[in-house]
Amino acid sequence: METNSPFKTVDNGKNAAVVSYIFLIGWLISYFAMYKDNKTALSSYHLRQSLLLHLGMIVLNVAVTILIMIVPTALIGYLSYVVYIAYLILIIIGAISANNGEQKPLPLIGDKAQTMFPSI
Repeated sequence: METNSPFKTVDNGKNAAVVSYIFLIGWLISYFAMYKDNKTALSSYHLRQSLLLHLGMIVLNVAVTILIMIVPTALIGYLSYVVYIAYLILIIIGAISANNGEQKPLPLIGDKAQTMFPSI
């Protein structure tokens, strides 16, 4: 039974693309709950980028944590803050691009993500 609700919208993949940038849990929700039923070029593009961004952050976080344990200096602790700020900036850039419906690559990782995850 179809209703004529004024809240009915057509999803062109933008929702899945934007949600994928909300940390790793957002990516999982976006992929399994939104993308599987509605695969679009926009959502695929941003799912690839955000996956590499989140996985890269996890790897950097582990590397900085190990480095801090080996060489416990304040400078390396500040390095972790710089990494987190860069991560948040890239999340914001990607989410804005996804919200605008653009397939604009993220700095440093955008083009690489498209070749690393072609099956998404």
